[in-house]
Amino acid sequence: MGRRMVMAEAPTWAANDPVMARYFHNEWGRPVHGEAGVFERLCLEVFQSGLSWLTILKKRKAFRAAFSGFDPEAVAAFEDLDVERLLSDAAIVRNRRKIEAAVTNAQATLGLRADGGFSALVWSYEADQKVVLDEQLQLPTRSVESTALAKDLKSRGFTFVGPTNMYALMCAIGIVDVRTALGLDG
Repeated sequence: MGRRMVMAEAPTWAANDPVMARYFHNEWGRPVHGEAGVFERLCLEVFQSGLSWLTILKKRKAFRAAFSGFDPEAVAAFEDLDVERLLSDAAIVRNRRKIEAAVTNAQATLGLRADGGFSALVWSYEADQKVVLDEQLQLPTRSVESTALAKDLKSRGFTFVGPTNMYALMCAIGIVDVRTALGLDG
C-alpha cells in the first residue's frame, strides 16, 4: 500500500528558486493538450536530459525564439544551416544530437496528423492506476506506460525518447497525476 505525501508548499526541488516555484505552481502536472504544447514539452525534456530542469526553464524564452515557438511545421523545415545557427546560439543548449532530435521529432509529429495527431497519441498512454510513491516518498522515474510510449514513438521515427524522459513528459503535462500523489490540488 502506497503512502501519500501531504504537502502544503512546493517540494524542495521546486522551492529553492523562484523560476522553479512558478513552474511548479503554474504548469507542472497540469494538463497540456494540443500539438504545439505537447511538442514544446517533448523538446524541453529532450534538451533537459543530463542537465538540470532549472537550466532549461531559464533558457525557455530563448528556446521558444530559436525553435519558432515550437511550431512543428516550422521546426520540421529546419535544414543544416538552421542546425548550425542553433549550435552557435549561446542562449540555448548547444548539443547537436538534441537539436537534430527536435527537427526529427517535429517531422515525426507532422507524420502523426493523419492518425489523430501527436497529442492524442501521447495522451493515449494515460494510466488508470494512481501513482505510488516509493519508501522515500519519491515519484517513480518510469512506468509501464512511459516504456510503451517511448517504444511507440521510436517506431514512428522519434529520437531521444526513452522511458525516463517520457515519464517526465507524462508527469509534466498531466498524463500522470503526480499532483494528487503529492497531496496537491485536492
